Amino acid sequence: MKERVADVSQAGTVFRVICNPRLRKAAARCVKTIFYHFFYLQFKAAFLPGRVPVTQVDHPLDRDIPFKPRWVGVYLDFVSSWVRMAGFLLGRFGRKAEAPALDFIETMGQLYVLASEIYRKNLSTTMRPRYYKRPRFLLIHAADPHLMCIPSLHVIVVIRTYTKFRAILRGMGEDAALAGQIEEVRQLALDITEAILYVKQHSVNCIPAAMYLVTRFDPRLFGAEEAENFVSAIFTRPFSPEKSPAIRAYIVSRYRQFLAEGGNCGDWREPLLKFLREYQLTGVQVTDAQEKYGG
Repeated sequence: MKERVADVSQAGTVFRVICNPRLRKAAARCVKTIFYHFFYLQFKAAFLPGRVPVTQVDHPLDRDIPFKPRWVGVYLDFVSSWVRMAGFLLGRFGRKAEAPALDFIETMGQLYVLASEIYRKNLSTTMRPRYYKRPRFLLIHAADPHLMCIPSLHVIVVIRTYTKFRAILRGMGEDAALAGQIEEVRQLALDITEAILYVKQHSVNCIPAAMYLVTRFDPRLFGAEEAENFVSAIFTRPFSPEKSPAIRAYIVSRYRQFLAEGGNCGDWREPLLKFLREYQLTGVQVTDAQEKYGG
């Protein structure tokens, strides 16, 4: 029976990390970074409004993606997904995996810092439905003021997880033997990317922005070709939204535009900040979302 990354114990992974001084220090720094750059800065903005501009980034295509509350579990799995990935490496390869796992943990914190460089200048939000019929949505509404949509940290994290996992195994010469696990982690990244749209935590605009950031961070692992291959696999299973081809085409087009603009300026942030400054919501009204989702 194939060993699955999904079966790795999160508690066991945490224990392994705590017992390793180098990993423990890196993990502590990462957790501190995440809490400061996501939770603290976001709640500060929520309690002290008006200090940072907020752009509503919904797109008309979002209305063609149905609200599916049952996807909330997939949506909330994005942190656990990278913890399990690190645990799989440590469990299977032991000391040999310590250096790659350390690097992965450290770069995860770096990505939160990079994303916050956008949030500090311009926050963003979408029309999130007021839905409380499932307990997990209560957690989402309590813990997330919903002001950090562009770029999507969910998409950033899952893309980094699957591309780094593949690169680490390739560096160990294990990518062929563990091709199934690589595909498993990649598929989860796709599932979570779809989930952020199904539970209405993000717009289709948030995905290309996240992809652009990851490409600028590490183009060797997530270049333009890899990015477009990733998008080509979104919403391809049965019962996907009817306008899935249009959604994929828009994501690729917007990603290419971010890349082109980024190549013509010295500051990687400028394409995203320019988009947020200039974006005008058309074709969707707040009342439309309230009527559709019962808000």
